[in-house]
Amino acid sequence: MNESHADGERLSVPGHEGAADSRPLTGRRRITLRDVAKAAGVSLKTASNVINGTGRMTDETRRKVQEVISNLGYRVNVAARNLNRDHTGFITLAVPSLTPPYLAELANRTIDAARQRDYSVYVTTYAEGSAQGAREILKSFNSTVSDGMILSMSEVERISPEDLVVDFPLVVVGARTTWGKADHVTPDDVQAAAAAADYLCDHGSTSLSVVGARERFDADALLHTIEGNAELRLRGIIEACRSRHTTLDPRLIGITGRDWTIGSGARTTQGLIDSRVPFDAVIALNDQLAIGAIFTLRANGIRIPEDVQVIGFDNIEESAYLQIPLTTMDSRLDWTAPTAVERILGRISGEVTTPELLTTPSRVIVRKSTRDPIGE
Repeated sequence: MNESHADGERLSVPGHEGAADSRPLTGRRRITLRDVAKAAGVSLKTASNVINGTGRMTDETRRKVQEVISNLGYRVNVAARNLNRDHTGFITLAVPSLTPPYLAELANRTIDAARQRDYSVYVTTYAEGSAQGAREILKSFNSTVSDGMILSMSEVERISPEDLVVDFPLVVVGARTTWGKADHVTPDDVQAAAAAADYLCDHGSTSLSVVGARERFDADALLHTIEGNAELRLRGIIEACRSRHTTLDPRLIGITGRDWTIGSGARTTQGLIDSRVPFDAVIALNDQLAIGAIFTLRANGIRIPEDVQVIGFDNIEESAYLQIPLTTMDSRLDWTAPTAVERILGRISGEVTTPELLTTPSRVIVRKSTRDPIGE
């Protein structure tokens, strides 16, 4: 690291990994390590060693330099220190969009988790499904400005296993597979959906409907799926039903394509009502779809939860503040974000070398859109 003289010359300080940052010594000058050394009556090397916690000196000398640092308000330039240590102090979080509440909360929680480890986060979005999508962002990663990437991979990306073989630390979050080529941090969507279906059945529902399918319902194919939020959640619902020796009626599978908005949930639920196939529960594959479903059910004079129970996924903030607060499956972002940060920092430090799938179960967050247990 170079230290500035008052006249603008630069002095190389061997072993120093910090630099002056902010507090002015006089009206216009910034405090330098030279100022600290002079005030403490020690060499530049000794002052640098105190900053870095290295070197041999008496306790009295170390204490004196630390007092001067405190009194003068000298601050270490963390970015400069990290560059000397061959790290930038930044990680990149790449997401397809920040519009969906789930991804916005993922970004906020990742930033918080990284901050607790003295890291900062660059958040960037990519155009999903285009030439400037996830493939391009993986190819163009710049290790001079970031130490590694946490990638939330869009479900429409055409990613191959080879795309995930990169020369920088990479952790993938979300419902896409990584084929064992990169670390994968994700809640267990199959378990979560099975738990949602079981909860509704345990609370009196006998005819389940689903809002949020991507395409035509094929139960046998879905039982073999390995990726995709909608597909994995449908798989969990099917498995729960089969464990109870029941089946899902294909006429009660509301197809939304990739439109998981409130409006889509409302329109798709109206289609289920218009089909005149009886149902007494809606499993909406995210909370926005569930909010739309609740709107349409109430508009049709259908009581919630007496006539139809509704459950969503992700526990977005709005779900707790509806006129009928929404029962939902926990997103487990409280686990996903810090786990992804911990994993990427392990990659950066070299402590983690083998790709792993890290997963965790979800839980039902009970509110007023579902019934009390039978018998209560």
